[in-house]
Amino acid sequence: MAASHVLTWEVTESRGYETSWIELRGTTLRARGRAVGTAPEPYWISYELETGEDYVTSQLRVHAANATGSHELLLLHDGSGRWTANGEHVSDTGGALDCDLGLSPLTNTMPVLRHGLHLAPGEQTCLMAWVAVPDLTVHASRQTYTHLTRTESGALVRFASGEYRSDLEFDMDGLVIDYPGLAHRLSGSAERFQP
Repeated sequence: MAASHVLTWEVTESRGYETSWIELRGTTLRARGRAVGTAPEPYWISYELETGEDYVTSQLRVHAANATGSHELLLLHDGSGRWTANGEHVSDTGGALDCDLGLSPLTNTMPVLRHGLHLAPGEQTCLMAWVAVPDLTVHASRQTYTHLTRTESGALVRFASGEYRSDLEFDMDGLVIDYPGLAHRLSGSAERFQP
């Protein structure tokens, strides 16, 4: 069984919006999206994300534009924890399985789905290849996801990184509904289909 989604979030942190076209098939995710923000400066980005099995990122391609011009990032993962950004090895992300695109609620989905944290109790700490927006630099980010409770629509999962904490609401498919302080979903549609 597979499902496709078209989701739009208001991204309060960037004072902008993001729309993502998402396909979940088995334990893989593919998505393409666009976002526009006005903070910390006006910018727009477009992206394409692909994972392999178990929602492990295989590649993230991002194009960003702001007042100084445009630039691109091709972030590749070899499946064993080794990452390259535009062909250059990213040394401090060794062992990470996921990318995390800054200011985007989409990329919180992969670790939650992999560990079923939208369905049942548990806690997982993950190293992420975090991509800053809009400059597209890549940094290591250690993040912890903790299932707090089931809800009518899915579950609350606490996100923690350093001193930062936020209780995210996920739907039954493991996609973000509300990320207090960052974004909340404005609209969305889902369609399930046989492969």
